[in-house]
Amino acid sequence: MEHGHGLYQLRRLVAQAVCGGSAFLDQRSVLLGGLVHLRDGFAHLGHALALLGAGGADLDFVGEWLTPGGLRRYRPYHLSHHRFAQQSEDPDLVLSAPFPITRLSLRRKMIRDLTGQTFLKQRFGSFVARLKARKPGEPLLPIIVAEIKAKRRWLAFGALVTVAGAPFGLWWLWPVLWVLPQATWLPLVTRLRNIAEHACIAVNEPAPMRQARTTRAGFIERLLIAPYYVNYHCEHHMFMHVPCYNLPRTHRILARKGYAERMLIEPKGYRQVLVLASSKV
Repeated sequence: MEHGHGLYQLRRLVAQAVCGGSAFLDQRSVLLGGLVHLRDGFAHLGHALALLGAGGADLDFVGEWLTPGGLRRYRPYHLSHHRFAQQSEDPDLVLSAPFPITRLSLRRKMIRDLTGQTFLKQRFGSFVARLKARKPGEPLLPIIVAEIKAKRRWLAFGALVTVAGAPFGLWWLWPVLWVLPQATWLPLVTRLRNIAEHACIAVNEPAPMRQARTTRAGFIERLLIAPYYVNYHCEHHMFMHVPCYNLPRTHRILARKGYAERMLIEPKGYRQVLVLASSKV
């Protein structure tokens, strides 16, 4: 029965990832933003599959091959984050601990995101470091082959889309509508979410309902930053197996039962969170 429920959630999450669920129209109205959200949806599908850990080999296969991948590595890492949220053992603490920072520092980070520098460092940093560490006389080909193997899923998808689109003059689909937003807008959005979710929360915060932040998201913010209800992050930490499409309902139930006052909620949205995160002088 539990396995069947996991498959039911998987079907709902696939629909959410591909179509954006009830938010299909508002999340696809901007072309590049739409492609970011499509990729984002599959990322959240992989996130959900990691939390559905007991789902069996079929869910593992979907999570490993029909999403951006890395499920087997991601599952123990992210479960540790949930177990030790904002505690000294939290593997994600490095993302939130530096805040607040200065406005100038935040601006520099955002510029690096939008210009592709963050993407290049994250995706190819280890490859560049390996090349720099190559000893005199060490063959170059094995290093390149290892990098291609490590990126085979990403490269294979790009090759498939390019080959399929080329006869119709659409060879540009993958680099323009996938890689470009992946290298620019997505790193910025990911940073903004990380800031909103855990920045400026005390290390070793004892109150479970204040270890993650829920941020109000209006139409524009949902359109550009927070699809798939990722802004309900406190609720996600409280009930991590609740699928994304039920998080607004979870929020309403908690508020109705009087728990909202005990939760960490930013009612003024992402802009106010950024003001708080860049308040260091």
